Amino acid sequence: MPGKLKALQARDIPAPAGQIESATRYNADMTTACDASAYELHNPEAPDGVIFLCDHASNKVPEELGSLGLPPAEFERHIGYDIGAARLTRALADRFAAPAFIARWSRLVVDLNRGEDDPTVVMKLSDERIVPGNRDLDAAGIADRIARYHAPYHQAIAARIAESRGKGGFPVLISMHSFTPVWRGKPRPWHIGVLWDKDARLAKPLLARLHREGDIVAGDNEPYTGALANDCLYRHGTMNGLPHVLVEVRQDLIADEDGAARWAARLERILRDAIEAMGAPAIQFTRPLPAAKGPAMDEKTRTELEAAAFRRLVAHLRARTDVQNIDLMGLAGFCRNCLGDWYRESAAEKGITLEKDQAREIVYGMPPAEWKERYQKEASPEQQAEFAKAMSQKTHS
Repeated sequence: MPGKLKALQARDIPAPAGQIESATRYNADMTTACDASAYELHNPEAPDGVIFLCDHASNKVPEELGSLGLPPAEFERHIGYDIGAARLTRALADRFAAPAFIARWSRLVVDLNRGEDDPTVVMKLSDERIVPGNRDLDAAGIADRIARYHAPYHQAIAARIAESRGKGGFPVLISMHSFTPVWRGKPRPWHIGVLWDKDARLAKPLLARLHREGDIVAGDNEPYTGALANDCLYRHGTMNGLPHVLVEVRQDLIADEDGAARWAARLERILRDAIEAMGAPAIQFTRPLPAAKGPAMDEKTRTELEAAAFRRLVAHLRARTDVQNIDLMGLAGFCRNCLGDWYRESAAEKGITLEKDQAREIVYGMPPAEWKERYQKEASPEQQAEFAKAMSQKTHS
């Protein structure tokens, strides 16, 4: 295997035609079992510990859109779909016994890895090729594409995540893509790319694990960047605070069935190790949270507003000394100590070291021992029982 990978690194040719045709036939087979929805849910009854996503799985076009004015050969290229990604996603989902959301239609219909407001959500020009069926679409036409083929995919993912969260789960999201071996005449050296934004919980251990293999050239936010606002993982991972990562695999490695099977076996082991190294999944927000409605604001303004809300919460808790920590834990699963600990963890991410009591004093307004002596009351058996129940369901450090 090492020799094969090193040889592939220097190849300056696209995937063999036979492999591409094989992958194309697979996509045709994939869509025959689907209904008219925008996606296919593979392993629908599987548990939600890991959820796989494949935004660019298919090169098919809905019948009502014809061929978008393009010859069939164009849909066998990367502009039509991610070659091999669907097969690899299915194989990984089966190995993990996990659900997978697999796009039914070509990204030339609508790009599921773009936000609704992204000007490239419906591509009018792709890889220097005009898409006649998209060229003259106005705002209403684009909105119709989004409503028919984009929104159902994301609504289904959001519903599955909400269902899992409602049961106390923290699903890990893994989005699978593939990239071309050569871009504009220049060979790409990577076998795999790991794309991420600001949440490195899974990306960093995954990169470390890939590098330890010795024969894999892994790109850190290569050949693309994971910092794309409103893309699929931004929407479902970042904005939900869930651990997530986008994995790009070079197409010539997975374009045929044997290659996809080999890499599924290898990636299963690597991904499981990375997930274990990440630690227990939990909610962690790495970007300011936008309002569902209301005026648009930049990230700096949102951060300032969130900081102001935190200061007001701290002031409220300082004033309400009658509210006991044990009651907060029983009702909401957090208390003053938790806020102090979160503050300390955030400081550590910025390279600032705070002792536990130093951070907690910021919340209490005095040393925690002093607050305890002044205001803490003896806990009743009922309070202790609620506290024990809350601790058994605790979702944070």
